[in-house]
Amino acid sequence: MNTARIVVLTIAVGAGGIAAYLASGSDSNNKPVAAEPVTQLQTVDVLVAKSDIGLGQSVKPEDMQWQTWPAATASSTFIRRGERPDATNQLVGSIARAPFITGEPIREQKLVRADGSGFMAAILPTGMRAVSTEISPETGAGGFILPNDRVDVILSKHEKNPDNRAGVSDIVNSEIILTNIRVLAIDQAPKEKDGQNAVVGKTVTLELKPDQTETLARARQSGTLSLALRSIADVNIVESRADDQTRKRGDSVNVIRYGVPTQTTTQK
Repeated sequence: MNTARIVVLTIAVGAGGIAAYLASGSDSNNKPVAAEPVTQLQTVDVLVAKSDIGLGQSVKPEDMQWQTWPAATASSTFIRRGERPDATNQLVGSIARAPFITGEPIREQKLVRADGSGFMAAILPTGMRAVSTEISPETGAGGFILPNDRVDVILSKHEKNPDNRAGVSDIVNSEIILTNIRVLAIDQAPKEKDGQNAVVGKTVTLELKPDQTETLARARQSGTLSLALRSIADVNIVESRADDQTRKRGDSVNVIRYGVPTQTTTQK
């Protein structure tokens, strides 16, 4: 009897020891893991548009605000508060050469100081000229040309047919005199209004180089000018040679015989 009690007591003590060991191991596994330190993101304050700023709009203090920006993605062209804390006052009165959308960083390349000049003189790039000429819905791509579009300028002239063949006394000579020209304004509207996709006007203002202004002035006295709307993809096209892109006078002649136009090519 005593032997049985000793055996039972031994088993009980052993079971208790095992339970205590397992309990201590479970507590050690439940210890919280220390969180890794979080790397602090470097930021800078960048001047951005607080609201939309349209083409030709004069910038006011309430149009701009400072916004925290990741330093790694902040371009060198952005205006930083640490470098120019008084930038909001310095830029007041500048004119937007291109539109800004809300939250877009302000860049001085898209602003210009008017310094008392008119709007058109302020937005013209250095060395360029603004020249206006008459248009109509028929000569202005049906009114679907908007400011900032690119166009080709076509000159059409009625001339006497020297051969007078088939009883045709007049011929129509058409040529592209200017290519890939930026439209600055239609009438006195330098920008698209209310999202409209057509502007019917009587006058178009074009951005031209000095020598192109002479070409346009001569053409206005010679015949009828028409505008051909170009694709938006042509904005950054660089014309390699004017001869390759512009059809010179005498290269192509449209001859109208009994109301039916035909095109012939002549040799220089």
